[in-house]
Amino acid sequence: MRLFLAVDLPSHVRTVVGSFQQDLKRRLERSWNRNVRVGWVEPQLMHLTLKFLGETDEQITEPLRNSIEELMVGYRRARIPLARVGAFPRAQQPRILWIGPETSWEQGADAGNLTSLHQAIDNCCERYGFGKEARPFSPHLTLARVKEGDREVGQALARSGVLDQPVSLGFLPVDAIVLMKSELRPKGPLYSKLWEVRLPSGNSSAAD
Repeated sequence: MRLFLAVDLPSHVRTVVGSFQQDLKRRLERSWNRNVRVGWVEPQLMHLTLKFLGETDEQITEPLRNSIEELMVGYRRARIPLARVGAFPRAQQPRILWIGPETSWEQGADAGNLTSLHQAIDNCCERYGFGKEARPFSPHLTLARVKEGDREVGQALARSGVLDQPVSLGFLPVDAIVLMKSELRPKGPLYSKLWEVRLPSGNSSAAD
């Protein structure tokens, strides 16, 4: 099974982000030509990936769940503000458009707690034979993937000013970790939830 660990989105967050995504799409597509190809992520497929596991033996899933449950006891719930649009690897030639927290949040307690939780999950998965993450954790939701015409998309972003404008789409609550199964199909991936482990309610942060 092709699996990954993630934070799922509540329905109201999907609705708000989906509406914002459609508005952003209309703003940007006005100013680029037909040579640009951008794949916009369907809101129902959005999630915050914590660890991509890849092809995984089914027998590992329950022991992994038990291990994740044990380590979650030491962490508290968090909320990620959806407050700005960004681009990877750089705004001038973006391959990924995303929405996530402002820079100031990344220096705060919630971000530190979430980064620590991500590291603990990575260490836990390593014990089951999965490789360590090479890149630093960056909490964000992918809005689109640029397939062709990255320079033109970068120019459209610059003209729109969207990267310089704060947005206010509320918060993505981090109160549970889910194990997701991904099935690749011609029309796009199909995700299904195998299990969910909730962070202890008694350990909520002040932001909750």
